Amino acid sequence: MAEVEEVAALGLENVTQGSLNDSQAAVNGTGKVPSTPEGMALAYGSLVVMALLPILCGSFRSVKHQQQQKASGEKVDTMTSKDAAMFPLIASGALFSLYIIFTVFSKDYINLLLSSYFFILGVLALSHVFGPIISGLVPASVPFETYHLYLLRGDKEKKDYLINYGFTSYDLVCMVVCSILGVWYLLKKHWIANNLLGLAFAVNGVELLHLNNIQTGALLLVGLFIYDIFWVFGTNVMVTVAKSFEAPIKLVFPQDLLEKGLEADNFAMLGLGDIVIPGIFIALLLRFDHSLKRGSYTYFKVTFAAYFAGLLMTIFVMHVFKHAQPALLYLVPACLSAPVLLALIKGDFKALQYEDHPSQEEGEEKEAIEDKKAGKKDK
Repeated sequence: MAEVEEVAALGLENVTQGSLNDSQAAVNGTGKVPSTPEGMALAYGSLVVMALLPILCGSFRSVKHQQQQKASGEKVDTMTSKDAAMFPLIASGALFSLYIIFTVFSKDYINLLLSSYFFILGVLALSHVFGPIISGLVPASVPFETYHLYLLRGDKEKKDYLINYGFTSYDLVCMVVCSILGVWYLLKKHWIANNLLGLAFAVNGVELLHLNNIQTGALLLVGLFIYDIFWVFGTNVMVTVAKSFEAPIKLVFPQDLLEKGLEADNFAMLGLGDIVIPGIFIALLLRFDHSLKRGSYTYFKVTFAAYFAGLLMTIFVMHVFKHAQPALLYLVPACLSAPVLLALIKGDFKALQYEDHPSQEEGEEKEAIEDKKAGKKDK
């Protein structure tokens, strides 16, 4: 049987490991009994569903987030082509640095520091994702009050807001609930708590990390495609870090759930990088569909289906070859080829130059072109 162990954060992508013989009493030296076919099917199926949900939810939330930004006139931070080109190099540096740290220092202390850091981020991520749900469940007996937190710099005539944050009493209730979930993970490291935090991170990533155009997204995916293959096949660095790193940067599901229930401990794992990185590209295509104003989500649906097929291919190849498989090896070609082929079929290849937030000069140029076209029609 095979056990998937995929980890992704700060440039960590996925590591998929399988045992070589089903008759062995241990899997990858862990001393765990290999899972039943039913248990593995349940685990992998659950991971696939949990990978699809953040992309689906985060993509539609990204459309709403974009609309809110445009309505408020807020300055938008997007990933440029230079950022996309540098990202695999920065990720490689972060990965190798973690490898050195885990080699030199005790991993227990490092993981304690990392767990504390991700606890804070996790509570904020949970509050952002589940806030509307939790607020809707707050009893009417709890008074609804509005608060503002200000931090000013300067005097009355010339002042600058360093912090101007508004929140309600219901937001405080939500924060308390999310903090309890975070403490549960921090103390118990239970897989359900891990998944709640991981799903929150994934949804936030897909919603808030914006690629400005298709070309930048393609550059990012190709760069991480090469990065993933090198660190998985070329060295043991990623495997070493993945085994040592303990943080809610992966989704897990027990393969022995049917035998042991909620106390199961033989996990299949999928790294968040294999969800968020393709997810932000798929979210961009949904915003592209909205820009076409055709009343359909064709590019989003086709690429989403391609991502699903890429996940299934990763699991299939891992079982056939019994060898570590970088998931982006299959996800990147699937996610890039789907919209390109569809654009060629529908004649939208030029439209793929779509940008979420064009520069002021580009916006003025487009307006001038549209005005010229309108003038010719009037004549």
